[in-house]
Amino acid sequence: MTNVAVENGAARRAELAEFLRSRRERITPEQAGLPPAPRRRTPGLRREEVAQLAAVGVTWYTWLEQGRPINASTQVLDAIARTLKLDTAEHRHLYVLAQVPDVAQAEADLAALPATLRPILDGMGHMAAVLNERFDLIATNSRFDAVFPSLLDQDGPQRNTLWCTFLLPACCHPFVNRHETIPALVATLRGAYARHIGEPHWDEFIKDLLERSPDFAELWSRNDVAGFGRMQRVFYQPAVGLLRYEMSTFGVLDAPGVRMNVFVPADEETRLAEAKLAVGDAEHPEVLSCGHTWDEWIHTRATVGPVA
Repeated sequence: MTNVAVENGAARRAELAEFLRSRRERITPEQAGLPPAPRRRTPGLRREEVAQLAAVGVTWYTWLEQGRPINASTQVLDAIARTLKLDTAEHRHLYVLAQVPDVAQAEADLAALPATLRPILDGMGHMAAVLNERFDLIATNSRFDAVFPSLLDQDGPQRNTLWCTFLLPACCHPFVNRHETIPALVATLRGAYARHIGEPHWDEFIKDLLERSPDFAELWSRNDVAGFGRMQRVFYQPAVGLLRYEMSTFGVLDAPGVRMNVFVPADEETRLAEAKLAVGDAEHPEVLSCGHTWDEWIHTRATVGPVA
């Protein structure tokens, strides 16, 4: 086994250990069906309680949570998932981190649009974008371009929705319902990261965000995971105001890891505003409320320099 394989295995086990600890600490004895416990110095269940409820050995579970190189069957992982009350995304995350054979599926990390997607993307009657699992913006259609000119002006590693969310000035990224949207984005990234631990582009991306953004670091430390799916999005566009959408995500079977996000207007006001933007009828303000001009807003770059 190569040194890289050994290091990647150790990193994955450490991620598994951290995830298990975080899930154990959120379950109270009462939630697990145990008698009420006296005041504890640490939150949640004890390791021996998890082992008892999952019908596994205390030593074995302790080693698993310590990140030691031990094997786990799907049956044992299922028992632990039930004990820790993991949801579907968390259960899948546990499988991936434990490298269960025939369960963890390798997925591509594409940076270019598959040729078969371009006509589909352009033919969409709704705003749409194609991203990879790391939230790199691979391609967009004209409706997306009209709504998000400032996002499109980013390049290189900054052409990434999470990067812009955490590192662009607050006035220059579009999310309105930040308290709902951003934790879900980070949880989705965390779930995807389990499939890419040890890959340099992924590790460097996570490391940069952790070092540059305290907000990202705090959300990442929660160890929450989520899957891609349908959700509500509320954006602010300076030329037309609030835009409300129902966003659905579609996977691309011939390009694993790539997905298309399609945004359907949630109300008539959004539909009309988007139509104005699409044909260039919306009148943009000369100066935004944050003091930027329209051109400055479009061409804003992340102001954070290289990490020292």
